[in-house]
Amino acid sequence: RGMGYALVGLILATHAVVSIVAGPIFGSRIDRFGGKAMLGLSLAILTVGYAAYALVYEPWQGFLVAAVSGIGVGGFWPAQSTLIAGLTPPEQRPSAFAMQRVVMNLGFGLGALTGGLIAVADSPETFTALFLVDAASFFVYGVVMLVLVPEPASERESRAPGSYRDVLRHRPFVAVASLNALFIFAGYSGFDVLPVYAKNEAGLSEKSIGVLFLVNTVVIILAQLPIARLARGRRRMPALALFGVFWAGAWLLVPIAGASATQTAFVLLVAVMVAFAIGMCLHGAVAAPLVADLAQPHLLGRYMALNALSWQVGFALGPALGGAGLALSPTGVWIAASALCAIGAVLALVVEGSLPSASRRTPLPTPASA
Repeated sequence: RGMGYALVGLILATHAVVSIVAGPIFGSRIDRFGGKAMLGLSLAILTVGYAAYALVYEPWQGFLVAAVSGIGVGGFWPAQSTLIAGLTPPEQRPSAFAMQRVVMNLGFGLGALTGGLIAVADSPETFTALFLVDAASFFVYGVVMLVLVPEPASERESRAPGSYRDVLRHRPFVAVASLNALFIFAGYSGFDVLPVYAKNEAGLSEKSIGVLFLVNTVVIILAQLPIARLARGRRRMPALALFGVFWAGAWLLVPIAGASATQTAFVLLVAVMVAFAIGMCLHGAVAAPLVADLAQPHLLGRYMALNALSWQVGFALGPALGGAGLALSPTGVWIAASALCAIGAVLALVVEGSLPSASRRTPLPTPASA
């Protein structure tokens, strides 16, 4: 549409900022109206928002549509997480959230593949088609959810009053959410700057970088459920600490790859992606189920909204500071990220002492009755 990169960056930033603001607002509405109802509303907003991207010709239209889609994203994650937690008993939540992580990463992979097949930079109409397919995916999800997913029994019951003050006074949850923000900032958000480093410092081609991300996706799909099964009955915070150790080690390999020959760099970065994927699987088996177990049932939407906020804050800060760090020191940024992941691993063991004893271990599945 002839807009400059700086302007487009501001439009995308509007989407992110609005989603951060909208999340906590949706959290309180989820506690009042239920996860299913608010997920349906979020999907409707996302359907309209992403379809409207095809109609953007002027900057002001881009900012408006980005705000609409940001509202939808802000409500989507806490509503979906609340609904999953409400549909599953505590002993099934690790497997449920692990399955969510598997299909989420499968969706990312298929989405990137589909986008690459549809979108052509010299043909604006292909991007119009891509946005319409995107909007249709939200619409179909909404129809399937409304037809096939029952309303959790807890959402049909009368809801006790509460506020975000009650959630913020819950110190174990605040500690867990803060730790999660640290890990997202130091870990996940590095994915946004790794391709730049791999191309400019390690000399990898775009095709090789695509293979790296494919390796990460495949390992997660294969390993997530087995790791979730291994986590049953085991202490949660040592598992999070191990996940921090995996990520700290992975980021330390990145500058070594940057100083190596191209083929060696590729092999090292494959190892980085494998280690990172295993860490993501540990995180997926522990983090979200722990938040659901810590939450007071009538405030579950607010807990999930603040937990989603910890992700959004980490993702917002990570690429911004990571990009600046690459400009200052392409090697130092990875060493700093590794150090923060290691600090997070230590803090995970410290936080364990503040958790209620019933929440410290991943529950074992209940044997099926006759």
